[in-house]
Amino acid sequence: MLKSFDLEKTYQYLLIALAFLMPLTVSGANIIIVIICFLWLFSGSYKAKYNQIIRSKLMISSILFYFLHIIGMLWTEDLNWGLHILHKMWYFLLLFPILFNIVQRKYVNYYLSAFLLAIALTEIVSYLVWFEIIPPIKNATVRNPTPFMSSVSYNPILALAIYMVYYNIFIKADLSAKEFFFYSFFALSMTINMFITGGRAGQVMFFVMLVILVFQFFNNEKLKSLGAVFLLIPLIFFTAYETSDIFQKRVDKSIHNTINYEISKNTSVGKRITFALNSWEIIKKNPIIGVGTGDFPREYKKINLINSPQIPNTTNPHNMYAVILVQFGLIGLFGMLSIFYYQIRLSFSSSDKFYKDFGLALPLMFLVIMFSDSYLLGHYTTLAFVFFSSFLYKDFERS
Repeated sequence: MLKSFDLEKTYQYLLIALAFLMPLTVSGANIIIVIICFLWLFSGSYKAKYNQIIRSKLMISSILFYFLHIIGMLWTEDLNWGLHILHKMWYFLLLFPILFNIVQRKYVNYYLSAFLLAIALTEIVSYLVWFEIIPPIKNATVRNPTPFMSSVSYNPILALAIYMVYYNIFIKADLSAKEFFFYSFFALSMTINMFITGGRAGQVMFFVMLVILVFQFFNNEKLKSLGAVFLLIPLIFFTAYETSDIFQKRVDKSIHNTINYEISKNTSVGKRITFALNSWEIIKKNPIIGVGTGDFPREYKKINLINSPQIPNTTNPHNMYAVILVQFGLIGLFGMLSIFYYQIRLSFSSSDKFYKDFGLALPLMFLVIMFSDSYLLGHYTTLAFVFFSSFLYKDFERS
């Protein structure tokens, strides 16, 4: 066994490395995750670990949510796809409790600094591609410069980073003149980057984040908060609309394709609407326990052949609520929402304003963007959700 002091120190270095690699590389983050899990599983003190995890209602809800996926294998026909889903959701069974067990509040600033440094590096590469100083790399294009992940994942991750930077500037507000200048420049560059990249869900998340931040800034003084929201949101939206070609075109396309759904079914927006409508047909037939962990593709194909044969089949309806309702019905929806319920409830238990505010903002932002994609099935967004949750809700649970 490793000495306890050495092990704890090793954990913190690994967590800082994970925070840095999380937005940059799947393989790099996965290597760190494997090392963390290996050390945790073979480091002893199992009773203490168990007691800490079992005392947390958030951890229990996460573990039970995963076990629902295991139980759902009992009435699924496509076992291979079911095993695929079990693999994608393992964070909620193992990684979330492990991170919850090893994170320490005194190192949180190091985690956040490492994460923001990675976002800064991503942003630099994004601008270099956008200005055509370097050729596009990996996922990036000149029109949509998101180098290390797709815009579907990048913009929500960026929105989380923007929240942290804005929070430091406007609410924490204990910055020196140099720090204020640095954070302000960083905030402006990230905000611009949000609208020169193409992730619409992340852009929606940005505006949701802004509304939350305004209310937190004014300490929920409703009149001041609403006034600021009605001023800032249109101002930023129309500035982005008039200055960003990609943002303007994607907004126009979204509105046009939604209004003209019948003739726009093969567009990105049209497909999402079709996926939701067809998923609802499956849900109505299996409202309580769903079709099982692995049967979404099989059941969707049946409905699609009847309702919309001209649209390709899908294994992902780009809506987390639809995925869970099809798989597990209302029981599954209750299981997933219980995680968010305890996050919100626990955020109000914190005496520290940052943990209280960020602890509320995180679930609210995810609850909104999960209407537009399955963000608890994607690597980057799920890892970010689990990583930040592991320390935002630790050490202040009430019995």
